[in-house]
Amino acid sequence: MPWWCVDGSVGRVNELFEKLMSPDDRPALQVGASVDSGPGLTHRQLARACRAHLDRLGVKPGDRVGVWTHATLATPVVLAAHAAGGIVSVPLNPKLGKRELAHILADAAPKHVVDPRNVVLEVDGPETLPSAPVNDRPMLILYTSGTTGPPKGAVLTRRNVAFDLDGLAAAWQWSPEDTVVHALPLFHVHGLVLGLFGSLRVGGALRWLGRFDPTQLAAALAEGQTMSFAVPTLYHRLADAAEDQPDVAKGLAAARLLISGSAGLPVREHRRIERIAGRGVLERYGLTETLINCAVPAARGPRPGYVGPGIDGISLKLVDDDRATIDAHDDATMGEVAVRGDHVFPGYLNRPDATAAVLDDEGWFYTGDLATRTEDGSIRIVGRRASDLIKTGGFKVGAGEVEAAILEHPSVAEVAVVGVPDDDLGERIIAFVVTRQDDVAAEALIERVASELTPHKRPREVRFVSTLPRNAMGKVQKRRLLDP
Repeated sequence: MPWWCVDGSVGRVNELFEKLMSPDDRPALQVGASVDSGPGLTHRQLARACRAHLDRLGVKPGDRVGVWTHATLATPVVLAAHAAGGIVSVPLNPKLGKRELAHILADAAPKHVVDPRNVVLEVDGPETLPSAPVNDRPMLILYTSGTTGPPKGAVLTRRNVAFDLDGLAAAWQWSPEDTVVHALPLFHVHGLVLGLFGSLRVGGALRWLGRFDPTQLAAALAEGQTMSFAVPTLYHRLADAAEDQPDVAKGLAAARLLISGSAGLPVREHRRIERIAGRGVLERYGLTETLINCAVPAARGPRPGYVGPGIDGISLKLVDDDRATIDAHDDATMGEVAVRGDHVFPGYLNRPDATAAVLDDEGWFYTGDLATRTEDGSIRIVGRRASDLIKTGGFKVGAGEVEAAILEHPSVAEVAVVGVPDDDLGERIIAFVVTRQDDVAAEALIERVASELTPHKRPREVRFVSTLPRNAMGKVQKRRLLDP
């Protein structure tokens, strides 16, 4: 039985990073040659480097410390040290603008801000670390993208992180033998909590490339017993590279698991990667405030279009506009996803109003994501309530299913569907489309949706654009599509 399970259950390892408490000389952390030419660290060296950083830092458990997440080996060391020492990290995107940075520093009020580029790693000193128990004390403050105002700081506790990672370890059969390979930033849940803390929680290793390069990522995957964490945009680029470079295809084929998240992976990309690499991609679904809610289990294999059932130990339901439970398992009835469990954050920093808007007195967090549910409990995300639920002609339409139908056209590279006010329909469906080299008529795409779905779900207008606006994690920013 894997070490993180006790009597067949998960989430009972009371030390956050048990392997660092009794480290050995197996690999723990390596940063890709594209950003750091030095060797990686073993668990013993990592424990020593963490201890040295904590000794120099001069803060006490519970204090907040900002961390610039530059692509250097010291960045994951500093973040791991803070987690092990009870320090609350506030990860900072190196590309933050002056106004964004000023807001975060004023809101979080960190005692220090660490630039890992100025941290000298010491790996020859004592390796003993303070006890890092799993409890309800804050561990991270992650700032979410602001849509109608400045970013909000989501407070994540040590229990939130440990509980969620143990559920993922069970779902993915994640073991100390695994090496996670990714090129994701360390100021988001995906790269930081799953990639770094997940690897340390199970006692495995992380290979962080820092900067995405399909050749480097594939070469790392080819080393065996590896798991790839990436977003749809990166899988799209990997597939493009693999079609021309056999070594990239070989690397994808060698990975133990290919895992996608942060946005839905189009069914077409699922099929494309399976054709190229001979293996599929598992999806998972989560938010900053809840970490990961659902994951396709490794034992079941890929299921294109679905993000799996809820992970072990969480409660999940669909609700209507009045937050009444929808008891439907027909993969057709849409509802907002609500979740409850030890993975749900306690609230936003300094924002009780924003917390009350999404978290009720019974502990249910209302995600704002729309989904359907199958008979076996698998979830299919169809969009965001705020931007992807379109009410047109008296019908409710999920933008995600319209996008999926348009993406099946071979001449379409990317698409984003939105609703705009319409005097007759209430809202009119518009599709913003990025095409490949082939020309395609707007009428052909409209007809495709009308035939694949139902006529009322067809776009009333198609606008061809050169690119879709995206944020740092590759998510399309639909509000910007409608900016003048």
